[in-house]
Amino acid sequence: MTDAPGYRPNVGIVLFHPDGRVWLGRRKGTPPPHNWQFPQGGVDPGEDLETAARRELAEETGVVRATYMGRTDGWILYDFPQDYASSKSARGFKGQKQVWFAFRFDGVEGDFDLEAHGEPEFEAWRWAYLADTPGLIVPFKRHAYAAVAEAFAAFAAKPPTG
Repeated sequence: MTDAPGYRPNVGIVLFHPDGRVWLGRRKGTPPPHNWQFPQGGVDPGEDLETAARRELAEETGVVRATYMGRTDGWILYDFPQDYASSKSARGFKGQKQVWFAFRFDGVEGDFDLEAHGEPEFEAWRWAYLADTPGLIVPFKRHAYAAVAEAFAAFAAKPPTG
């Protein structure tokens, strides 16, 4: 689906550690339990989607050393809840349409700088298992994260079984 009127064009980034875990940021000022997410952000007019993904990754995490691994086919959509009071919904968007990118982290942990660009999106970060991420995100984005986890499962480490 390339045309989705009323949805803000957006990219999402799954940054894979070489061991197959994924980077998650804890959203600044968002109470638990659903306050973890992947970097994501809007696409500027005329901007290439991979370029937007790399820009958002650098702005939100400080990471610039990453290798492209893959992307989702088409757009993954989600709707904002009726009571969602964000600047995006206030601008008339009913939700977001996203193309997701998988990158392998090629840097060192010291590369992470959550204040790399203006107002930080995240206040903390950690490595996690991709399969666990749908349960960590706000419920209205859960189906999108499930689709991303399925799309990138081949790149991901499996959680330990206990």
